[in-house]
Amino acid sequence: MQNIEFIVLGSTKVGESALVVHTLSREFGRRGFLVRSGKKAGMASFLPLNLLEADVRENPKSELWSLSRVTVLNPFSGIRNRVDKNTVSLFLSEVLFRVLSEGAVEDGLYEWCVGSLLTFDALVADYANFHLRFLLELSGVLGFRPTFDTLAPFADGHLKPMKALLEAGFSESMLLPLTGEMRSALCEDILKYLAYHTDRPLSIRSLAVLRDVFR
Repeated sequence: MQNIEFIVLGSTKVGESALVVHTLSREFGRRGFLVRSGKKAGMASFLPLNLLEADVRENPKSELWSLSRVTVLNPFSGIRNRVDKNTVSLFLSEVLFRVLSEGAVEDGLYEWCVGSLLTFDALVADYANFHLRFLLELSGVLGFRPTFDTLAPFADGHLKPMKALLEAGFSESMLLPLTGEMRSALCEDILKYLAYHTDRPLSIRSLAVLRDVFR
C-alpha cells in the first residue's frame, strides 16, 4: 500500500456506490482509481482540482487500482465560493485530463500544478486572464515553451495581444485589458498550439461555458 497526494481531474460514477476518480499525482501522472464511496457519500471531496490524499491499493487482477482513506488536503474554498472561478476550474481540469496521457509522468508537473492552483485560489480579483497564463505555462512545463515565433502560426489576427501576453510577468498578465472576445480567441489559439505539440485532439467542452462567463 502506498500513500499519495493528488489533484482530482474529474470522476465517473460506476454503479450506485463507486467512482472512477481521474487524478494527477507525482507518482503516477494522470491515472484513474476506483473509489468505493457508499450510496450516501457526497461528491464534494471529488470536485475537479480538489487536492486530496489517499492510500493506493493495488489489484493483482486489474490495472484499475483503488483508493481508500481519502482525505481532503485543500478544498480550494476561494475557488468554490465563486461561480466564475469554479467555471475556470472545470476548464483547467478538463484541459489537464485531455492533454496528459494516461500513466505518463512529467517531471515537475504535479508541483507546478499545485502551486498554480494555490495561486488561483488566493486571487480575489483580476483573474479573468488566469486560464490563458495557465495554458502558456503548462506548455512550458510539458517541454515546448511557447515563444512569439512558435505561437504566431496559431494566432493569426491576434498577434499583438498574444505578444503582450507572452512578454508580461504574472501580475502584469492578470491586468492586460482584454475583451471577452479576444480572451476567448487567444484561449482557442493556445489550445491549438497545445494540440499540435501533444498530437492530441483537444475538444474542450467547458470552453463554451468559460466563454460565456468572461464575455
